[in-house]
Amino acid sequence: MNVLFLCTGNSCRSVLGEATFNHLAPAGWHGLSAGSKPTGKIHPRSLALLAREGISTEGYFSKSWNDLPVTPDIVLSVCGNAANETCPAYLGPVMRSHWGVEDPAHVEGTDEEIDAAFMVAYRILRHRIEQFFALPLDQLTNDPERLKAELDRIGTLLPQ
Repeated sequence: MNVLFLCTGNSCRSVLGEATFNHLAPAGWHGLSAGSKPTGKIHPRSLALLAREGISTEGYFSKSWNDLPVTPDIVLSVCGNAANETCPAYLGPVMRSHWGVEDPAHVEGTDEEIDAAFMVAYRILRHRIEQFFALPLDQLTNDPERLKAELDRIGTLLPQ
């Protein structure tokens, strides 16, 4: 199963989701990321955070949803609501859910404040991904309505 983490720029949140998903994924599951208007580069703070967390960043790059190597089975949009951000709508016969996370790339302040915003985004995504992998996925992949309900529920969760 291929899970696409989708946002506009594909430089922060979607890449954090993709790399974390692949780091935690059991056999048969693969994360991807893309943007509707990719920036063409991954934000250096995203790369630094992943490295600190022991998550490989090899092979990841900012790309358009038009350049995906496979068709996703599930699309998780990760755009937030601050700054009236418009989430791209992936068109295709896939299951979709919204896992909104505010964009740390737009945070202003000290280095510590900006790093903290990246960490918040990462922790939210990691928590949701861990909750996803805790599901009985072998059962849910055969029950699309229940899987969709679980994805939507997980998209509202915040780490404790």
